[in-house]
Amino acid sequence: MAAADSCGAGPLSSRSVASEAGLGRTSSFQRKGKTSGGPGGGPRLLSIAGTRPSVRNGQLLVSTGLPALDQLLGGGLAVGTLLLIEEDKYNIYSPLLFKYFMAEGIINGHTLLVASAKENPANILQELPAPLLDDNSKKELEDVHSAKTPEPDVNMKIAWRYQLQPKMEVGPVSSSRFGHYYDVSKKIPQELLQSSKWHGFFLPEHIPPDLKGESCFFSCGYMRLLEFIQKSIYAEGFDGANPQKKQKNILRIGIQNLGSPLWGDDICCKENCDNNHRLTKFLYILRGLLRSSLSACIITMPAHLVQNKSITTRVRNLSDTVVGLESFIGSERETNPLYKDYHGLIHIRKIPRLNNLTCDESDVKDLAFKLKRKLFTIERLHLPPDLSDTVGRSSKQDLAASTARLGAGCSSMAGGKKHLDF
Repeated sequence: MAAADSCGAGPLSSRSVASEAGLGRTSSFQRKGKTSGGPGGGPRLLSIAGTRPSVRNGQLLVSTGLPALDQLLGGGLAVGTLLLIEEDKYNIYSPLLFKYFMAEGIINGHTLLVASAKENPANILQELPAPLLDDNSKKELEDVHSAKTPEPDVNMKIAWRYQLQPKMEVGPVSSSRFGHYYDVSKKIPQELLQSSKWHGFFLPEHIPPDLKGESCFFSCGYMRLLEFIQKSIYAEGFDGANPQKKQKNILRIGIQNLGSPLWGDDICCKENCDNNHRLTKFLYILRGLLRSSLSACIITMPAHLVQNKSITTRVRNLSDTVVGLESFIGSERETNPLYKDYHGLIHIRKIPRLNNLTCDESDVKDLAFKLKRKLFTIERLHLPPDLSDTVGRSSKQDLAASTARLGAGCSSMAGGKKHLDF
């Protein structure tokens, strides 16, 4: 398995997707050819449901399931890259981002691979949120799961959430919709789960009973998961090596609580553990698999529990995109009235470097999230201004009292003056 390129060159990034489609080129001369496709007879842009090319670097993108997060990451999650979610303290909000990512894959007909050491993947899929769909979205969803190609001439009515967004032509992608909204108070319909294709990796089922509790258990968990991911990619043709099995679909990989003691790793228990490079080796090989396949991966990790912070730094460097969640639960901000409208902060720690030498940075630094009854939202942090009269009056009274005490103490040196002018 080849290692990943440090510049983030994915399976579609060796040649820009936009350049393959002939986008951005204006010429009166067109080369004639027998190949059908984009302008000039060139190859057509790869059209996969639930994907679109980035307007910045031409990389193929998928939605994270949260439109606000897609916007912060430059339009979505690039195919062939890894998104690391640093869990909040009590692991309450990070599973929501994980479920959004998986639910978005089911809506678009993508293949899922769910890996966990704590909960059975079948139970995780049962807890996915239900999509908020209008009539046109329901028809589009039926076309995706019935393997029908939607007609390009159908005029779709844009939902009210998209009316204020600028219109953008994305080439031969069949639908202008990218990313959906979900109702966390409801579960995904069973008919969608039954029509979807997914693979589950539950660590206790892949470890032989005679190895549980032994020292080799701590080293075979990551290797078994890598073998499972590699087998799924190669057997179903997501790597494109076998023309007969070549997939025109996306494999969404989700791994929960990676690095925790449940995976047999002791980086959360010891500062100087014996095999502190086990996790970084796993991520290094995983990135090589992602780079050579039509797949995207999301990983949640309890970074706040890692004893050695150098390991956290190495994990961030091996991840393409890093998003951290900081919950207000148990902190002084929970009772602070300035943060009463929010449940925590979200930190965009790293945005991937794709087809360029410079690393993009998010324009917005102060971001907060809140969980409503139905929606998980990300907003710019706005603190309310202090417009009350009580604060001003109390500060004036304190200033007058301190001035009187200062005048009394300095009366002998000020020649009998009782008032000081500043």
